[in-house]
Amino acid sequence: MYIADDLKDKAELYKKMHRKSMIDVLGIEFLSMEKHKIKGVMPVTTATKQPFGILHGGASVAFAETLASVGGWLALDDVENFVASGLEINANHIRSVSKGKVYGIGTALHVGKRTQVWEVKIHNEDDHLVCVSRCTLAVVSRK
Repeated sequence: MYIADDLKDKAELYKKMHRKSMIDVLGIEFLSMEKHKIKGVMPVTTATKQPFGILHGGASVAFAETLASVGGWLALDDVENFVASGLEINANHIRSVSKGKVYGIGTALHVGKRTQVWEVKIHNEDDHLVCVSRCTLAVVSRK
């Protein structure tokens, strides 16, 4: 996994925090972390599929919000006192996937003091667009 030098301490802290969370249950792994860009992968398994055998839209949304929220948290200057949390998310499901893995790239569109807006594009192993999502994050105090 690639982690930008200035984010290594935050990334290590985050790894400890997300154990046994939805991230682990869905099998999400991070591939790279930069100041305003994050990449990840999620397997298409029975845990992430709907009963019809294709990737569940809710799993795609959970993957997208995970990338946006973690990317937003990494973009914060003060992670001890603040957190970036999902305020609104939308998703367009473009193509179905029944096996393999999906890859997500989250990119910051706006990073402000109180809100952030992230775009997440999810592709299949053939690099076809599966889902595009936009997530608005609220930057809130942990206290």
